[in-house]
Amino acid sequence: MASLETRPNVVVVMTTQWRAQATGYGGDGNATTPFLDSLAEESIDFFQAVTPHPMGVFARAAFLTGLSSPDNGVASYFDSLPENATTIAHRFGERGYDTAFFGKWQLYERNQDAPLVGVDHALIEVPENRRGGFQFWEGFESGFLLNDGYYHGTEIGPPTRIDGYQSDVIAGRWGCYLESKVRENPVFAWISLDAPHPPYSEKAPGVIARLPESVALPGQVPCDPAIQETARRELAGYYNHIEGTDRAICAICDEIKNWLDWENTIFVFTSAHGDMHGSCGYFRKGWPHEESVRVPFLFAWPGKFKEARRDPLLISLLDLGPSLLRLCFPSERFDFGSKNAGNDLSSAILLEAEGPELQSMSMPSVAPFDKQCPYAWRASRRIDKTEVLREDGTRFSLDH
Repeated sequence: MASLETRPNVVVVMTTQWRAQATGYGGDGNATTPFLDSLAEESIDFFQAVTPHPMGVFARAAFLTGLSSPDNGVASYFDSLPENATTIAHRFGERGYDTAFFGKWQLYERNQDAPLVGVDHALIEVPENRRGGFQFWEGFESGFLLNDGYYHGTEIGPPTRIDGYQSDVIAGRWGCYLESKVRENPVFAWISLDAPHPPYSEKAPGVIARLPESVALPGQVPCDPAIQETARRELAGYYNHIEGTDRAICAICDEIKNWLDWENTIFVFTSAHGDMHGSCGYFRKGWPHEESVRVPFLFAWPGKFKEARRDPLLISLLDLGPSLLRLCFPSERFDFGSKNAGNDLSSAILLEAEGPELQSMSMPSVAPFDKQCPYAWRASRRIDKTEVLREDGTRFSLDH
């Protein structure tokens, strides 16, 4: 077994609503992502990666626990992660890692009667015993404040307003954490960003705002003037936030290079889910369609993987935790206690075994908001087709 000192650092950056198609390296001419484009040149691009549940609450709970919803205790949008949930932060911490969380939590108790966007949810303080086992925790429950938000936690204390663009603020807090002391242990960190989640009309400071008419729409958006007008308006803001957050992810990686061993760091960039943005006439997430379920997934480990590759591995956010644990502790077997747990795909990542032929996905319940998918469903996804079963028993398939 490798000693603790030689085990890799692990840093996962998970954005929100960033669909796989919306990157420069993925071929989207609307997307300005210079840092991610350069990162793709030294990473594995798992271009068939999907979310297990295309809604942030469910996806984050699944990643953190390695269990799909509702097995992880999160069955509906306003459910909180159970206090006794075992997370990958617990597992890394028990094995000697320093564990840290930054950013959007969205896994604690929320007031269903309060506005989703605004200070009400941003001011909710997540107590230490509900922070998923992270030794260091700084962020916010929710509220979708992309600028001048409220943050609380280990070094901040109670919810405090910190001016600035959310992605930049979180990158800065990450840098302060790394700078604060010489680290003898490897680090496992989850950095959870809101952007490019709505409100799309919010400014992305430092980015020249796009005009809606400048946005090129994909062919999947129907030729309906109302749908196209909404799609262009929202996409203009969406791509502004993608550009601003690409800048922040660059800063996050710069801090790793300044304070940790980049060569011996596993760095993952991904998203909780995507957004339809008018494709098939739909908007937002929750849908079983490609734009909603397929997510960007760059996997870098510079000292281990010397060459970049595009890999069609069918990997899910649900598999990420078990796979990271096994890569760091190859002699251990991790039991997540459920047949609906994520798969350890470390051997496939190392090109030592074949990956799965399908991935399971679902929306365990309907979120009570406009524009979201109005039915619960389960689906099996292959590389070329997704078979969907609605809650009413009807079926349909999607080619991709």
